Amino acid sequence: MHTLLVVAHPRPSSLTAQVADRARSRLEAAGSTVDLLDLHTEGFDPRMTFEDEPDIDDPGKVYSAEVRAHMRRLEAADEIVIIFPVWWYGLPALLKGWIDRVWNHGFAYGPRTFTSQLAGKRVLWLGLAGGTERAFTRSGVHGLLEQQLTAGISRYSGIEAATSHVVYDTIDNGAAALETADAILADFVAAEATQVAA
Repeated sequence: MHTLLVVAHPRPSSLTAQVADRARSRLEAAGSTVDLLDLHTEGFDPRMTFEDEPDIDDPGKVYSAEVRAHMRRLEAADEIVIIFPVWWYGLPALLKGWIDRVWNHGFAYGPRTFTSQLAGKRVLWLGLAGGTERAFTRSGVHGLLEQQLTAGISRYSGIEAATSHVVYDTIDNGAAALETADAILADFVAAEATQVAA
């Protein structure tokens, strides 16, 4: 099993980075090879360019070299694990820009008869939120991010085996958040082992 592990946080000492390190160790211990894609460290540019703007009238459009390189890394993966901070109840701009530019028309989605290059893969979205679950519920946004990631992005891109989780209250309870993230990752790896055994 080959995993693309995507991380989107500017600070190497962040809780997001700690969760990603633990995810990598857990995946490798289970026998997976891991391609770590740290979007900040690699200097990915999230800004959409004319060269990478989707063109539904040109299904054979050739995207920039940067985007094509990221597409190849996605194609090589059997599964994708994406770990990120939840900012403004959503994805950080860097990660959203990566989705916009790389999960592009003619690659991740297209006309009804199109088969996504991501079809058949598994994806785990793991967001770390500073706010409490109660605060998300009170604000009326509880569950919206998970729905966007699972249905709006993953399934739209042909990924049926998609799960998304938000770990809450990470600022005041970092140790507990790490334990929760570990449990989510353990479940993901266990499901992988079951899939391989089948």
